[in-house]
Amino acid sequence: MGCTDTPQPHAANLHGWDFAALAQDLGPPVTPITDIHTHLRGTKAVAIFKRAADLYGIERVWSMTPLHQVDAVVDVLGDRVAFIAVPDWRHEDPRHTHGKGFDESIRTFAHAGAKLCKFWTAPRAMDYGRDLGDPTFLHLDGDTRRRQIELAASLGMGIMTHIADPDTWFATTYADADRYGTKQQQYEQLEHMLEAVAVPWLAAHMGGSPEDLDHLDLLLERYPHLHLDTSAAKWMIREISAQTTERVHAFMRRWQGRIAFGTDIVTQDEHLFTDDTDNSMSAKASSAEQAFDLYASRMWALRMLWEGHHRGPSPIADPDLHLVDPAVDPMASPMLVGHALPAEDVQALYAGAADSLFVQIDSARASRHAPAS
Repeated sequence: MGCTDTPQPHAANLHGWDFAALAQDLGPPVTPITDIHTHLRGTKAVAIFKRAADLYGIERVWSMTPLHQVDAVVDVLGDRVAFIAVPDWRHEDPRHTHGKGFDESIRTFAHAGAKLCKFWTAPRAMDYGRDLGDPTFLHLDGDTRRRQIELAASLGMGIMTHIADPDTWFATTYADADRYGTKQQQYEQLEHMLEAVAVPWLAAHMGGSPEDLDHLDLLLERYPHLHLDTSAAKWMIREISAQTTERVHAFMRRWQGRIAFGTDIVTQDEHLFTDDTDNSMSAKASSAEQAFDLYASRMWALRMLWEGHHRGPSPIADPDLHLVDPAVDPMASPMLVGHALPAEDVQALYAGAADSLFVQIDSARASRHAPAS
């Protein structure tokens, strides 16, 4: 199965597999893939990502890249990459970078052709806001975010958001419901804004609820301008594999054209060397070889999940298993069950849904700027 004699497997390649060889075994996808959810930065790391993308048939990429690194990413990927507006999370002044500074960035991204503007509002955002003196500072329906969402929409952009987080985290990290609210309560702010701003929306990570396809059915029924992406490999592997194939097929067929492929791959040059600082992202890889495995393993696993027949332990360690049960090895992984979607549904997932989303964004922009009759 394309295996090598790798002596020391690591978290992104538990089995010592050769992901370049596995790409050849898998073959090209039914259609060139659009990855609608990445975080690309670091020129050397992006070059490694490009090699993996070429092998796995990912032709088009949408990235949440900081403004100051956009040109460097384009130097590597050219017109294969487009960008999603994001704040500068590493800025020394958080209140500015998420406030007036993000207003400025939204305008710059829009002028450069960005079609989506991303708003992260996981429960951890409340802790971030508390540090700034306002737990609701990053709420979607708070004053700041509402202003920015309306600004992005006025500039012809669709809205992307990260809402909620895995059930495993609500059972552990967010167990204090008085502090974080329940998982269901996370969706109140999303629904408020879906009703208030009727441009196309993209909710990342299967709308934050791959564990509950019935809940996603209700959201997609209620809001026809809502779309989902399939990013966050470890989360998707664990939860989509746990669903029956019949349920996954029915869900993906029902919402064909509204669910777009994404990986959530994060690249950075710190993945290429050992970093002794307390940097969780750097700890994911420490050489060019490990960085390739980090990126390629996600591509292999997600393609296998949706189009393949594989059934076996995932090659990617899933720390949530240990989080929920400390007796489980921190390097354990869940079963990966390939659901082998019909080719028509795979084609819609890999490319058609992204194409449809951006057509709708363009149409919404044209309608918003059409002269009054």
